[in-house]
Amino acid sequence: MDLFDLLAQSPVFFTGTVFALGLLVGSFLNVVILRLPVMMERDWQAQAREFLDLEPPEQQAPLSLARPASRCPQCGHAIRWYENIPLFSYLWLRGRCSACAAAIGLRYPLVELLTAVLSAVVAWHFGFGWQAGAALLLTWALIALSVIDVDHQLLPDGITLPFLWLGLLLSLFPLFADTRDSLIGAIAGYLSLWTVYQLFRLLTGKEGMGFGDFKLLALLGAWLGWQALPMIVLLSSAVGAVLGGTLLLVQGRDRNTTIPFGPYLAIAGWIALLWGDPLSRAYLRWSGLG
Repeated sequence: MDLFDLLAQSPVFFTGTVFALGLLVGSFLNVVILRLPVMMERDWQAQAREFLDLEPPEQQAPLSLARPASRCPQCGHAIRWYENIPLFSYLWLRGRCSACAAAIGLRYPLVELLTAVLSAVVAWHFGFGWQAGAALLLTWALIALSVIDVDHQLLPDGITLPFLWLGLLLSLFPLFADTRDSLIGAIAGYLSLWTVYQLFRLLTGKEGMGFGDFKLLALLGAWLGWQALPMIVLLSSAVGAVLGGTLLLVQGRDRNTTIPFGPYLAIAGWIALLWGDPLSRAYLRWSGLG
């Protein structure tokens, strides 16, 4: 039995393999979360200076998702390969830099562990196959988008738009929704939040959400079809009310504090990806409509 057959025939082995892969991907997502907003800001500044016909800024060190190699932000110590093993290096180093003993942010191993756990859930739910592969890609994108939105209130087009197009492409096969439902889902997802945004701005003079939220719901509609949109909106609102209210109480923030909506859409979309149909049937039975 070769590796391919073992992955296909053993759900436990497949899930464990995906868990290990998720740790590695989580390490890469930490790089994306940290560097992509900085790269975008540099691009915006360069474009603004060019538009305003200003002198170019001072030369900055090149930055990409691959270069430069990871270093300690405190002392500049180059992270060796054995100090960069997802999760295990953090535990081995006891959460501190090996050179200067500065504390390493707890969020790095948490993102790695979260990515591994959610990846394993996806693998166990779908089993070995194309659906699992596609769902893993979407899961990883949603994790990166959620954390970036928490940090910067930003949902990068560099992630949302490629995955929106990928969702439409997958509908040709289809894996989660057919082409008609996917196309309607993308359009309805964008326009529904755009309409809410315009009405809220008209009534209050304020902007209740960003355009990245529209694109994220369009992405989810493209992947899951228009039928999943009502559930995603309801779930995201419920999750937002619970988690947002908890954060306001725990952190003592003002009610006017801006809370990013992207993570709640991502959580609701991921739930709908795995358990959308049974949740819909349960709701219809509970409401007496089914």
